[in-house]
Amino acid sequence: MKKIIYTMILAAGVFSTTACVDELDQTPHTEITSGDVYTSAANYKSVLAKVYASYVIAGQEKGGGNKDIATTSGYDYMRCYFNMQECGTDEMASTWLEGDKVKDISYLTWDASDPWVSDTYYLIYQTIDYANEFLRNATDDNISKFSDSDRALIKQYRAEARFLRALSYYHAMDLYRNIPFVTEKDEVGSFTPPRYTSSQIFDYIESELKDIDGDLLDRSEAEYGRATKGAAWTLLAKMYLNAEIYTGKARYSDCITYCNKVIGDGYSLEGDYSKLFNADNQKRTNEIIFPLSVDATHTVSWGATTYIVCGEVDGNSSENPLTYGVKSAWSMFRLRGELTSLFASGDKRAMFYTKGQSQYLDTGIDTQTNGYLMTKYRNLLDNDSVASNTASYGASIDFPMFRLADVYLMYAESVVRGGDGGSIGTALGYINKLRERAYGSTDGDVKTTDLTKNFILDERARELYMEGTRRTDLIRYGKFTTSDYLWQWKGGVKDGKAVNSKYNYYPIPQTELTANPNLHNDNY
Repeated sequence: MKKIIYTMILAAGVFSTTACVDELDQTPHTEITSGDVYTSAANYKSVLAKVYASYVIAGQEKGGGNKDIATTSGYDYMRCYFNMQECGTDEMASTWLEGDKVKDISYLTWDASDPWVSDTYYLIYQTIDYANEFLRNATDDNISKFSDSDRALIKQYRAEARFLRALSYYHAMDLYRNIPFVTEKDEVGSFTPPRYTSSQIFDYIESELKDIDGDLLDRSEAEYGRATKGAAWTLLAKMYLNAEIYTGKARYSDCITYCNKVIGDGYSLEGDYSKLFNADNQKRTNEIIFPLSVDATHTVSWGATTYIVCGEVDGNSSENPLTYGVKSAWSMFRLRGELTSLFASGDKRAMFYTKGQSQYLDTGIDTQTNGYLMTKYRNLLDNDSVASNTASYGASIDFPMFRLADVYLMYAESVVRGGDGGSIGTALGYINKLRERAYGSTDGDVKTTDLTKNFILDERARELYMEGTRRTDLIRYGKFTTSDYLWQWKGGVKDGKAVNSKYNYYPIPQTELTANPNLHNDNY
């Protein structure tokens, strides 16, 4: 059994909202109020667990039943975020363009009424809302009645809630750019959030993450699944890597500084790449810095990693679903040829099923025999036994939101882009560590002259494919919407085409624009 902190309290009055539309208005399930709940440190921890769980579950019941947001499609935050980061890139080919309503995000033709654009937005703000409400009840005044030891615990929980809110604001900034801003200090219900630019949101997240550094736990002290100092440092590194997109100012030296802090905290690469994505990956705390915890007891979901592992298996192919530890094959997506062509012979990260599949999408993005099938995620324990019955209880694979390999790649890219505080020799060493794991030898090692920006972009694809980073990477490189890099069916045509630069971010949903006069979408 995984040791996670998802012992949850789901009580009316614990979470109230500050959104301006009905999408986030919740119907109470009981008559319990916040005054009844925030009575012990244990209860604070239970409420904090709901903030963590909001990334991977969508409702009060198994599989997202009794939805937290009644007007969404019922999918969880992680499934939405995964699709928003992968569907429109050179990595994912979606099978059910019409049935899953992903045609527009696959072809880069969405608008402000797209269901995935809308659901992702509201789920992000629901998590921000949950964190805000927790923090309203965790002020120094509110916890003054507790013992010194309990106050110390709640201050740790408070720092974690601020980290989770910062993570969600980072997702909102990255996906939507200029967004509404609300904290625990704003009034509930009658408050109309102002519009913050991405630069303002960036500054806020940066200040929050730095401010909580002293209260977050060290990695050696924390329960599995909880945010640590290393998680906050990694998020800062990711922000600094992309700072020029959000603020207009490059911050590569700062990225190197925080990569060094993470690397210096004692993390190490897992020896077997495949074990980072199985149902025992909670054991990989040497490399996984921050996971979204998922299991078939506490967080039963038809989204999260259940969606990824069942979605990668094609029921119409010769694959055996049990090979992946699943009971059913959803046939949701395949990999595009532009991705799979990046791998050389001997690279063990090339986890593909090719039998009966063409490499490229020559006859259509939704043709199931076009594109290799991914075999990266497996609902199997280390001993190859099945972890859970996915048909009834969902998968038990944690999603590695942050891991050391990404930090190595961020360090290398920042050095190549001219950041101070690192060296090209150290960057080369980190890259070759990744490649030696991938090849099981030094056969895949590269030289200093190979470390170009484009090489690192390709190496990020090889190492991190289908981990929710690709859209952000392509935008940072100026390749997501432009003609500098075309892939099949980009823009909805077989050979690919450039699209309007407005598709570098998603629009605020139309329902939110109607409700909040402070908001508007540029170019939509």
